[in-house]
Amino acid sequence: MSQNKVELKAQDLNGHGGVFCPNPKAGMALWNGHPKVFLDVAKSGSAKCPYCGTEFALAPGEQVHSAH
Repeated sequence: MSQNKVELKAQDLNGHGGVFCPNPKAGMALWNGHPKVFLDVAKSGSAKCPYCGTEFALAPGEQVHSAH
């Protein structure tokens, strides 16, 4: 398992407030990674991939603005 941590800006999140892993921001080649999984970063500010252990977290000071 990887112990990578990827710092994200709010603009890196998709319209649902998350990212998918594997993710090129983590230096992963999409063609040979694990199954694609959605990680909800907006909910708590970070999320950890259950397959590879990579943690995706908002950079300090970054805020997610909801359209709702």
